[in-house]
Amino acid sequence: MTEQKKIIIGVSIGDLNGIGSEVVLKTFQDSRMLELCTPVLYASSKTINHLIKSYGLDIRIHGIDSIDKALQNRINVFNLWNEHVPIQLGKEDPKIGSYAIKSFKEAVKHLKEKKTDILVTAPINKSAIQSEEFSFPGHTDYLDKELNGEALMLMINNGLRVGLLTDHVAVKDVVATINEELIVKKINTMNRSLIQDFGIRRPKIAVLGINPHTGDNGVIGIEDDTVLRPTLDRLRNNDILVYGPYAADSFFGSDNYKNFDAIMASYHDQGLIPFKTLSFGEGVNFTAGLDRIRTSPDHGTAFDVAGKNIAEHTSFREAVYQAINIYRKRNEFIELSRNAFNVKNNPERNNKKQFADR
Repeated sequence: MTEQKKIIIGVSIGDLNGIGSEVVLKTFQDSRMLELCTPVLYASSKTINHLIKSYGLDIRIHGIDSIDKALQNRINVFNLWNEHVPIQLGKEDPKIGSYAIKSFKEAVKHLKEKKTDILVTAPINKSAIQSEEFSFPGHTDYLDKELNGEALMLMINNGLRVGLLTDHVAVKDVVATINEELIVKKINTMNRSLIQDFGIRRPKIAVLGINPHTGDNGVIGIEDDTVLRPTLDRLRNNDILVYGPYAADSFFGSDNYKNFDAIMASYHDQGLIPFKTLSFGEGVNFTAGLDRIRTSPDHGTAFDVAGKNIAEHTSFREAVYQAINIYRKRNEFIELSRNAFNVKNNPERNNKKQFADR
């Protein structure tokens, strides 16, 4: 019997001076992971073998120069460079940042070309990656440019899902950035993702207010009343189950978040502080709204523990699990939608089938 082809997961290696390579290698050191997927790490065999040795891991890798040479049940390394890389664990270094971007860009290229099924990204240092060739704040912004759709940062951990109206935007610019168009776009993206990627037929979405206490009837700010509420009313009229705005300071502490399938925060820290408090080390960053699937762990490069061989790989492993689950759910949704379309557009064939089933 021919072995069924496993899901191919492209892995961008992240900042080599951080904990990314450690959590990646420790995740796939578990042979059970290779039963779920075929990983392809974008780096070089020389670099990865050096890191395996430095961490004292018992891992064998398979170096390739073409995706079609990737082997199942092996950790494949797509060779992007041959030179020695001056790794200094725990140090911020623009040269190392350039290798992170080289890995990321090639992984995205193969994802776009459908040579891989999923992308999981190890952490990068946002300062070290900046250059004339790459001037994006991070992974999400580049993916939004390269892939089809509207990117939404969606943090997930079991039933907790937190999205952001504004992600990597300075606090001073948040109010000016939030407008009716943005709210409609982000809520629609979240609603579609909950349906197709998580199998929730009628998602309930909560939205957190822009101002403290949602403005206290204009005493603290007017944006919740003049921008947010009217837009949410419009979305409800379009049959989207969206509620709020809710005062952010009590929303999580009161456990109100448990009443919803997802929460949309107005800005980065408003959503990520409670999310990481509730699920740090196990959460996953999913880029929803795009035509391809990408996840990452919920932590950064952690230079302070890099090289100490103590990095916890749970979040990266969860990023792999979640990516696989979302991939399967989305394919299932596409297949069901295709079948429904065929039935709708071939009523005569459907009638014959019903007659034959009697």
